Amino acid sequence: MNPLKIVTRAAPTGPVLRIDGALDYGNATALRDMLPTLTLQPGQRLVLDLAGMEFCDSSGITALIAARNHAQAAQADIALAAVPPNTLRILRIVGLDQIFSFHPDSDAATRP
Repeated sequence: MNPLKIVTRAAPTGPVLRIDGALDYGNATALRDMLPTLTLQPGQRLVLDLAGMEFCDSSGITALIAARNHAQAAQADIALAAVPPNTLRILRIVGLDQIFSFHPDSDAATRP
């Protein structure tokens, strides 16, 4: 597995974080530590592009929930894009499909 790499870009709807590598116990804190540095305005959407994510464990899922909490605190929305099938299955099993919106890619997630 590759180490975690997070690349941030701006979109008209808000920040997009591309997460590549393993979002796991050893790396999830990188995402959690980045969240307070993101400026979100009410009504914006934080997009987490997971197309390059190779693995996600419970610590990674906790980091995704922390991202949702950060967005909600700013009165913003959150969307997950290009969620790998195995991760999507787990998110659905544990009911997180009820709190996240899913999009096929970051382009779809950043449409107003």
